[in-house]
Amino acid sequence: MKKSNTVIFIAAFFVCIAASLPVLAENPISADEALKLLKDGNARFVEMKLRHPNVSIEQRENTATSGQKPFAIVFACSDSRVPVEIIFDRGIGDIFVVRVAGNTIMDNSVIGSIEFAAEHLHLPLLVILGHTECGAVKAAIAGIHEEGSIGAIQKKIEQAATLVKKEYPELGGPDLMNAVIKSIVLEAKVDILSQSRLIKEMSGSGKLKIVTGVYDVKTGGTEWVQ
Repeated sequence: MKKSNTVIFIAAFFVCIAASLPVLAENPISADEALKLLKDGNARFVEMKLRHPNVSIEQRENTATSGQKPFAIVFACSDSRVPVEIIFDRGIGDIFVVRVAGNTIMDNSVIGSIEFAAEHLHLPLLVILGHTECGAVKAAIAGIHEEGSIGAIQKKIEQAATLVKKEYPELGGPDLMNAVIKSIVLEAKVDILSQSRLIKEMSGSGKLKIVTGVYDVKTGGTEWVQ
């Protein structure tokens, strides 16, 4: 009888311990919830009704000691007019940002960074973000060729511009530029899915949602492109 009581006590003890431990979810929030946080933050930025969440000494110290727990990945252009955390009204440790001029080049550094965030930080959302008034797009449309490494970036943009011009010969001016910018972000999505088996598998299984958008550097708003 005593042995039976001891077993019951030990079992109850471990049940209590297990119940007190934090539950580690692979994705603390869903992709749709993460996207809503970005959309809501961008709406506040447009109206300049910023809340500046997670911009504090406490948040800075907490992320330093407990590590980062962002809720989304944003692959954006390096353009200084596109400060990702600011335009989405988010703070320290909220967004894992990968940036490269023109956000077109999918080399090992870019893909590896995105894979790290998706797999090891268990992030449910990847946003590929282009922007209006892109100088590289303007140069590509105008036929201005750059040399060296800049030329490698521009070559990808030129390919997108050529395809858009062929498909929509009636477009010109700002309409043509905007169409090329949308084409670039959509092509970036295709590129990462074709070049990263991990991202393709996570996307296919529903672990990672990929969305594309174009940020307007004048209005501050983001158009979500499908």
